Amino acid sequence: MSTGKRVAIIGSGPAGLTAAIYTSRAQLQTVVYTGMQPGGQLTTTTLVENFPGFPEGILGPELMDNMQKQAERFGAMIKMEQVEKLEVLDNHKFKVISFFGEDIVDAVIIASGASAKYLGLPDEERFISKGYHSCATCDGAFYKDKIVAVVGGGDSAMEESNFLTRFAKKVYLIHRRDTFRASKIMLQRAQENPKIEFLLNQQVVELVGTDKLESVKLANTQTQEVSTLTLDGLFVAIGHTPNTKFLQGLLTTDENGYLIPKVRTMSEIEGIFIAGDIEDKIYRQAITAAGDGCKAAIDCIRWLES
Repeated sequence: MSTGKRVAIIGSGPAGLTAAIYTSRAQLQTVVYTGMQPGGQLTTTTLVENFPGFPEGILGPELMDNMQKQAERFGAMIKMEQVEKLEVLDNHKFKVISFFGEDIVDAVIIASGASAKYLGLPDEERFISKGYHSCATCDGAFYKDKIVAVVGGGDSAMEESNFLTRFAKKVYLIHRRDTFRASKIMLQRAQENPKIEFLLNQQVVELVGTDKLESVKLANTQTQEVSTLTLDGLFVAIGHTPNTKFLQGLLTTDENGYLIPKVRTMSEIEGIFIAGDIEDKIYRQAITAAGDGCKAAIDCIRWLES
């Protein structure tokens, strides 16, 4: 029997749907707002091999579909809607506003994630997960003895390049300048790695391939001369954008827009909890997001009980 308490979960990736499984099992009326990308970033991946419980791996969309069905089995309601605004009401409740209407709830779990920044090239969507990636930790193992490239000039680009050398026989690091935002130690590690070759003052201007990525066209940022680089995979490491626009300054963020929990998973506003890539800029894995969703849900349940 339902407790009568209502919880809104904003986001439908591993964090949001795991939270929904826990809150709905705890007899809370749970509504999940999927956002513009139901299932989150995993729906843009192919085979997921690092999520526990699947010895042969599982397709990203299938994993998220299973999570949604599990949440629905316990009573969670899925709304294919994008939250446009969140308001705190005087009676310690919250108003969730979407394009289609409003909902009044007793607690909110924000799990709206972060969107990887891609290069913004024409037709790039058709190459995503087909040789074009934003997470080396997630997809690097598919490129054993292959030739890959990383785009970026910060710590993430250096870290991903080094990580990829565990699998790939050659890693190109493409950067549009000859100076770096990366820390000296991270840059030095990449420069000293014999498998990594730096391509400086170069910018990817076109992705080339039929069924998958086969090469990229590079333009020299100083001479504009265009060249072709044949490779098996391209990884973009130019950052992520936290999906916090709908909060409109309601909660504190860091300089990059990530939410900052105050006590465990609770934000500075009691009753609003945070989970997943909306605050995690370090790990960004499906399993860590799911763990965050579990923690936020348990904190939410206990807070409502108290």
